[in-house]
Amino acid sequence: MILVHNYGLAIFFFAITMICWGSWANTQKLAARTWRFELFYWDLTLGLLLTAAIAAFTLGNLGTEGRPFLTDIAQANSSSIINAMLGGIVWNLGNILLVAAIAVAGMSVGFPIGGGIAWILGIIFNFILVIIDKGSPEGNVVLLFAGVVVIIAAIFLSMLSYKKLTKEQKKPSAKGIILSVAAGVLIAFFYGLVVKSLDNTFVTGGAGTLTPYTGVFFFAVGVAVSTPIFNPIFMRYPVDGNRVRMKEYFKGSFLNHSSGLIGGFIWMTGMVVSFMSAGSANPAISYALSNAAPVVAILWGIFIWKEFKDAPKSTNTLLITMFICFLIGLVLITMSNT
Repeated sequence: MILVHNYGLAIFFFAITMICWGSWANTQKLAARTWRFELFYWDLTLGLLLTAAIAAFTLGNLGTEGRPFLTDIAQANSSSIINAMLGGIVWNLGNILLVAAIAVAGMSVGFPIGGGIAWILGIIFNFILVIIDKGSPEGNVVLLFAGVVVIIAAIFLSMLSYKKLTKEQKKPSAKGIILSVAAGVLIAFFYGLVVKSLDNTFVTGGAGTLTPYTGVFFFAVGVAVSTPIFNPIFMRYPVDGNRVRMKEYFKGSFLNHSSGLIGGFIWMTGMVVSFMSAGSANPAISYALSNAAPVVAILWGIFIWKEFKDAPKSTNTLLITMFICFLIGLVLITMSNT
């Protein structure tokens, strides 16, 4: 099993995670021209599961550390597997809501609000896990929570920006914001649940028996078993547009289906390298650095997809300030692992 123990190298991999988690939704944006997000999500789920399995059978079996993937499954206890799968289930519902928010409001709104809330709540949740495990916090708590405060300011600025845009477009803003907030609250807890499933040998706060690759695999299994429960609800009661029927999925083109598979590959690649490096920092900081996805998504949404092109000019100042706040928060959190 290949793991990263050097904090400097871990930051590099956390940056890869940040890019992956802030970029995968571009595949949804590309597909959205001809493909509803509810249909996209079936292929996204498959892409997640396939990527996790490939990582487990390759990276999870290479090297000299830990246990090979199948050996690890054989010795795993049920509570560890359940925690990892529960992490996948919780994340999945939150992510479907996030995908819905992106479909309604765009990446530069869904991610800063939903991703931002998931970011700060997840930091707090994982911070508590560390205290429970170690009896005291690790790293520089002042810098960590200073970063959290700045991120909260950025989320508020994102909401203001979106309200200005919808006012200009004469559209209601509540739906996009509500979906984003709900997504963020749910996504915040998935990382800690997966950490809890892991062997304490590999990550601080671990209380289970799994290696990181096995934990990630069962996370993906949790996503796979819950998508057939959650997604049909969104198909039958869509947040936007008409009802979607399953037969439409089978009429999709190769490009339609590929977009979801690629999106799943991108997101899960970020998940794999994040947990591959999680042992080099406490979970609160690992999560915080990995989940800086809003910083990346803002750039995609504003500069590539031009999601604020119809907004009043005064919105530009809010957007710039929001982006700077996210960056400052990221820097403070990075510095807190001292």
